Amino acid sequence: MEGESSSIQVNGMQFSYDFQSPIYFDFNLNITPRSRCLLLGANGSGKTTLLKILAGKHMVGGKDVVRVLNFSAFHDTHLVCSGDLAYLGESWSKNVGAVGEIPLQGDFSAEHMIFGVEGVDPIRREKLIELLDIDLQWRMHKVSDGQRRRVQICMGLLHPYKVIFDLVDNNTHLLLAQYLIVKQYAYCEVLLLDEVTVDLDVVARMDLLDFFKEECEQRGATIVYATHIFDGLETWATDLVYIQEGVLKRTEKLPELPELKSSPNLLSVVENWLRSETRLRKRNRLPLHQKLKSPLLLALLHFSHLDIWHIFADLHFLFPE
Repeated sequence: MEGESSSIQVNGMQFSYDFQSPIYFDFNLNITPRSRCLLLGANGSGKTTLLKILAGKHMVGGKDVVRVLNFSAFHDTHLVCSGDLAYLGESWSKNVGAVGEIPLQGDFSAEHMIFGVEGVDPIRREKLIELLDIDLQWRMHKVSDGQRRRVQICMGLLHPYKVIFDLVDNNTHLLLAQYLIVKQYAYCEVLLLDEVTVDLDVVARMDLLDFFKEECEQRGATIVYATHIFDGLETWATDLVYIQEGVLKRTEKLPELPELKSSPNLLSVVENWLRSETRLRKRNRLPLHQKLKSPLLLALLHFSHLDIWHIFADLHFLFPE
């Protein structure tokens, strides 16, 4: 898929943290505009690392390895500064360009934090405050995790979209502006969400998901959403990406997922995948003497003419660590 037809494109990515084994090796991924993509995988599979790479927080290879909206995720910093690329993760912090991070647990009011974000659309700000049911008098060091999460989400979604005309004087200009926005900026924003709804109650969570769906359909946003909460996502998501220990195992259009036709819901499908993965991982961790309880291996030992110790020495290739 060519860069201009992808919101997110990853080509042959390799990544590891310092002095550790590679998390990703020759990893490839394409996500199309207007997608609401679920990022699935067990704990430790590399979901958060992938989202941070897409958000430009880690340098990976050259400029063509990880591209967002046809720009380098790491090198083209205007993606984040313009609001075209936004990352909302689990840490209670507000990204402020190159200055660093401001914690959201100090003695500040919600109003101070939200209205401190400059260059935003006041109508959008009011909509988000109402949507997330935020009391502007909340003190950040006294509220619950769920309330603090609402303020964080609100701040992360305040950044404006690209616009062509500041003022529209008549219907002709309005139609032209709408046409150009759709044609030239059909995928003007990418949102990367890492377990952002984990502390929200069910009402706030569903309202937020509806808002994200509206962003995709009306504004052309592309969303990648890592979560372990699957209620209601069968009809919300358009795509899914399943990662197993840094390897892309599945990438599917959700309505075309074969397992959904025979399972009651998405939760059951993902549970089966993760249980199979867990069984395989546990089996690979078994000591050699337990692995040799396999009837097939016992038969091989029984009928082999090789020295028994030679067999033990060579069996490791059957059971990689």
